Amino acid sequence: MILHGERCLLRPWRTADAAALARHANNVNIACHLRDRFPHPYRLADAKRFLAHTTRASLDTATAQNLAIEVEGDAAGGIGFTAGSDIERCSAEIGYWLSETYWGRGISTEALILVTTDAFERCGLLRMFAVPFADNPASVRVLEKAGYQLEGRLRSSAIKYGRPRDQLLYSRINERWQPG
Repeated sequence: MILHGERCLLRPWRTADAAALARHANNVNIACHLRDRFPHPYRLADAKRFLAHTTRASLDTATAQNLAIEVEGDAAGGIGFTAGSDIERCSAEIGYWLSETYWGRGISTEALILVTTDAFERCGLLRMFAVPFADNPASVRVLEKAGYQLEGRLRSSAIKYGRPRDQLLYSRINERWQPG
């Protein structure tokens, strides 16, 4: 699957993306806002391990999707979602990151809109949600520009680099959803 935007291209990760991934992801200003499974420092070996898993796995598009954000021909970020199960089977959590080189250009917002729209249409999802750290105003702006709404604050819900942090719960509802 490939999604075309004006500022970026969203596409499956490729083994050849390893050097670009390591270069763009090796940034504490990115890692400090992501889950611990996103390492810092982010080395070439980390990129190769991630790509081996991502490119080898035949992901079920109804439950997971992980795409490279390509900017100016370079894999400069990532965006993905994981669908819930059981009673939350029509809901999915979305996450994203972008190289600091490209911050402030509307790329993350465009990528988020593209993936959300596609997930609603192709996967029949009712709800997409994200849980950014409360002290990450840039990610909050991205979510709000992409039509996500604040649902609440999760107090001391995460520990990052040894300190408790609040998270915010943002969601976007598929107004055109039909039971399938």
